[in-house]
Amino acid sequence: MVHMRLRAVLCAALFGLAGISAGAAYAADYPARPIRYVVAFLPGGVNDILARIVGQKLSDAWGQPVIVDNRPGAGGNVGAEIVARSNPNGYTILNISTAHTISQTLYRKLGYSLERDLTPVVWLGGSSLIMVVTPSLPVKSVAELVAWAKSNRLSYASGGVGVISHLSLEMFKGAARIDATHVPYKGVGPSIPDLIAGRVHVMINAIPELFPYAKGGRLRIVAALTEKRHPFMPDVPTMIEQGYPDFVLSNWVGIVAAAGTPKPVVNKLAAEVTRILKLPDVAGKLTDQGFDPGGGTPEAFGKLIRSETARFAKAVKDSGATVD
Repeated sequence: MVHMRLRAVLCAALFGLAGISAGAAYAADYPARPIRYVVAFLPGGVNDILARIVGQKLSDAWGQPVIVDNRPGAGGNVGAEIVARSNPNGYTILNISTAHTISQTLYRKLGYSLERDLTPVVWLGGSSLIMVVTPSLPVKSVAELVAWAKSNRLSYASGGVGVISHLSLEMFKGAARIDATHVPYKGVGPSIPDLIAGRVHVMINAIPELFPYAKGGRLRIVAALTEKRHPFMPDVPTMIEQGYPDFVLSNWVGIVAAAGTPKPVVNKLAAEVTRILKLPDVAGKLTDQGFDPGGGTPEAFGKLIRSETARFAKAVKDSGATVD
């Protein structure tokens, strides 16, 4: 009996070593063909910008095409489901963002689970959020915006149901005790012309997506959702300064793959992307656009995903927002 148990243990160990060896061999040849890099939002946003920068550098380093595939819809969930159902071989990867952690609670029926169906690869970094208004709105502060909203019909734009630009305004509505009509778009890009023209009044979103328009005078910044004033806009007060002490939010982005992707492949991707994010030209380009480059291990990114999912589960519950 003892010999049989020992034999079983040894066999299991050998099979485990064989699996590790096979995974390492697979990773050594990876990538041997093009990689599909899914972006769950329209071109022009932070997710898309990052994918194109990182994808090009991966292609340069590995000699294989990295094809960015924009698959917007349902607050980023269309693209996430595509990757969750893909072959777990490392040849289909996805940029997820804060929106995907929100979706885990916001949507009553979701075709995938971040924890069950996707595996963390690497955190790409994050960008702070700002609140902007259309220039025709006669407000220059949060207090003035709240006062205007209490005597007028306020509307706000978002990049889609369930994304950070949606939930952050819902949180603001609750904190300020005002009403506002949600106008969702398929991505941030399509919302900008309407916001500039005054067809919608206000938006909260990431600095890289909104600051260029504010800098050019086509939008007006009324607050930064940061702990301290942002170096891009030192004259703009934070939400904390304007009476909202807990209103600090950022939008982060990271890469995931289908659950079951060989660990050596995940580690290889994470290490290479981390190296890319530290390149002076990449880091400089991202920083200049208001994005703080990240990097790190799959384990660290997994911890961030879990903590953010729990954080926004409470925020979604408090806001009362749900999507069928």
